[in-house]
Amino acid sequence: MKIVVTNVFVDDQAKALAFYTKVLGFVKKTDVPMGAARWLTVTGPDDRDGTELLLEPDGHPAVGPFKRALVEDGIPFASFAVGDVNAEYRRLRSAGVRFTQPPVEMGPVTTAVLDDTCGNLIQIATKK
Repeated sequence: MKIVVTNVFVDDQAKALAFYTKVLGFVKKTDVPMGAARWLTVTGPDDRDGTELLLEPDGHPAVGPFKRALVEDGIPFASFAVGDVNAEYRRLRSAGVRFTQPPVEMGPVTTAVLDDTCGNLIQIATKK
């Protein structure tokens, strides 16, 4: 068994696609119209056949309170691996990305937490 698709709830799919591709560097994999929304996924640029991240609309009534509670408590919804958290932090900050946590060493990993502009906190991490 393996993970094929996972999701992040977003308040605007077009805005999310722009952020996740143009800012974070993912690439669009699937874009299928489904009424008012789309089945819209991105993947890592070096792993186009790897796990897909579904940019899922957050319209379900339970999602809004859930997302707000996570953000209020500073809890990231997802975590992405990067080669060098410090370098990625500098790159993303220079692109205007807001971080709620700068790089911090936590035992075997270094992490930072960013605001994805779509209602989520996202952690980036590098294993030592």
